[in-house]
Amino acid sequence: MNKKWNGRKIFHKCVLVLLIIAMGDFLFSGRSSVGEGEGEHFSWKEVFAARAQEGVLNVWLPSFAFADKGSASGRGWFEQILGQQVPLFAYAGSQDNENLQTESGSTYEKILLLEGASEYTESEDGDALEVPETSEGKIRLDDNMTQLLQEENQTGQDQDGEQQEVQMPAPDQFGFIKAAGRSQEYNWSYYQDFDALIKEFYAVDATTEANPKRLNLDALLGKTMAITKNPDVPQILIYHTHSQEDFVDSVPGDISTTIMGAGELLAQILREEYGYNVIHHMGMYDVESRDYAYSNSLPAIEQVLAENPTIEVVIDLHRDEVLEGRKLVMDLNGKQTAQFMFFNGLSYTKAHGDIDYLQNPYIDENLAFSFQMQVIANEYYPGLTRRIYLKGYRYNMHLRPRSLLIELGAQTNTVEEIKNACAPIAHILDLELSGKGLY
Repeated sequence: MNKKWNGRKIFHKCVLVLLIIAMGDFLFSGRSSVGEGEGEHFSWKEVFAARAQEGVLNVWLPSFAFADKGSASGRGWFEQILGQQVPLFAYAGSQDNENLQTESGSTYEKILLLEGASEYTESEDGDALEVPETSEGKIRLDDNMTQLLQEENQTGQDQDGEQQEVQMPAPDQFGFIKAAGRSQEYNWSYYQDFDALIKEFYAVDATTEANPKRLNLDALLGKTMAITKNPDVPQILIYHTHSQEDFVDSVPGDISTTIMGAGELLAQILREEYGYNVIHHMGMYDVESRDYAYSNSLPAIEQVLAENPTIEVVIDLHRDEVLEGRKLVMDLNGKQTAQFMFFNGLSYTKAHGDIDYLQNPYIDENLAFSFQMQVIANEYYPGLTRRIYLKGYRYNMHLRPRSLLIELGAQTNTVEEIKNACAPIAHILDLELSGKGLY
């Protein structure tokens, strides 16, 4: 009986020692040893507790006293040694790590699937994506522009005092009449307010959130996105993650009537009208399924960029999908023209925070590039663009600082409406890359 009682007492003492060690480790983990560390001061209670912990270790569990605490911090070194003393504890910990790794892998696959499945905005209220009609923060220049044009044409009157017709610019070789100047300008002091900035320029997907540290005028307008044009080397790449996207009157089997046909026309205009050297990559990565389209296309696009290191601008051209019956179109110079939208991935979701395995070192540059393009579009061609859409994933926009994802029209647009939009997109891009678009 006495032996059994003594055994219990020893057992209870061991348990008490382990509890003392655990509590001491918890309280003092991460601190330097007593007397170590420049500028560190400890109270007599802390010194006493540390010495007591050391004494208990030396008397009861010498192996703990000589453990290499530098190999782990916090709770880790205690668990490591306890695992040596109690193998079952070590096994349980390893199982937890395996489960965590499996869960992380599963999350990674889910995120890639969500990213690849779609960047469509059809679930959004259509009106929420349109640029507000409010005049706050904008200065209409229509009357001023007319006056300036009249002054250039001898105040718009002939010698007899009769009103002369103001001469409009001639169409370019693609039949497009470029805007002679801005129709409106922004009063940027109004958009120093974060809420006003978001309301005017952005639609934020429910999966993510806008960050004022990134989305502010200093960050968005303060970066120079112009390039030095060199027609001797490729500088612009156009490709299509979702090559199978078509339109209401697309001809089956005829890629010229799909988003790829729009990409070819955009490339042609940039080459022939503006003198850029453009590569149009015709790879197809969503023929069987849209799932993982972004991860499927990434190696090929990386190869194109590796083979052409002079490329500075990367455009992934898509079309959106909206509710049937809704049409994204406006009248531009007498032509029915599809509206379009710039799209940015933030590599951040509310559910997962920053997505480390979808890192993008160029998020700020991507945001500045699309924002400046949006400003130019709104000033030269009001109503042509929808608000910039922000979503939580990466969408391969990490490949270059000047990466654009454009949603050109939707499945309800005609091929003609889509092609009519290519010329103004090219003009807006040239204004941005030449540095002539912003003031």
